[in-house]
Amino acid sequence: MAMSETGSPTAIPAKVMQKRPGFLATTLGSLADLLLPPVCIVCRTRIGNHGLLCGACFAEIDFIAPPLCERLGVPLPYETGDGPNLSATAIANPPAYDRARAAARYSATMRDLIQSFKYRDRHEGLPLFGRWLVKAGHELLVDADLIVPVPLYRSRLWSRRFNQSALLAREAGRLSGVPVDCFVLKRVRATASQVGLTAKQRKRNVAGAFKIGPAGKQRIKGKRVIVVDDVVTTGATVEACAKVLRRGGASHVDVLALARAVEPTAFML
Repeated sequence: MAMSETGSPTAIPAKVMQKRPGFLATTLGSLADLLLPPVCIVCRTRIGNHGLLCGACFAEIDFIAPPLCERLGVPLPYETGDGPNLSATAIANPPAYDRARAAARYSATMRDLIQSFKYRDRHEGLPLFGRWLVKAGHELLVDADLIVPVPLYRSRLWSRRFNQSALLAREAGRLSGVPVDCFVLKRVRATASQVGLTAKQRKRNVAGAFKIGPAGKQRIKGKRVIVVDDVVTTGATVEACAKVLRRGGASHVDVLALARAVEPTAFML
């Protein structure tokens, strides 16, 4: 039994199931590999399958693993004992969102991956990124009602032709089964690039940049929402999104990102 495009089962003759798909898949796969050999999506070294990293580049991805700050999702040097694991930063300045998780530190290799994906239309790594997101955010996704991406302003979306956060959100939604809505959050004014700005400048830059329309408020009312972005640095953008979603009626707002900038000493208890 196979599935139609709408998700309903469709009957396929057993003979076709046994012979044609396997033969066609093998033939077309071999032809594709001959014409476009699989290479590492970072360094372009020949590898066995498309959309993956070679061993050397994979070893340079610094995945974020426990123990973690339960609010910010940043690594901690050790478990804090009784009660929730919280970093000094989360205690002193609690974020507007409930929890944040990221797949990896924003290291040099992650920066190359994300910038190629974001600025050079290199999307072959998207399925891999989706798997990383789902693994990093499994505890957020298990009880989430909706995934929303950080939106781009229309002029930037027009020039870039796609929203990288929306692509990541859709892939995470596809793998997890959580619904995705790319139109709940709207970016209502153009903002300067956050690159090179201080934390305070970033916060001012995105202040008032996002809003939710009446239809969006109905969509999120009482819901547990996950905001997806490619990179969290100071957290100013996802903070602004979380505040708007809270005011719009969301009961719970979490953040899921592909990478997070982490200063090793900033989160020590």
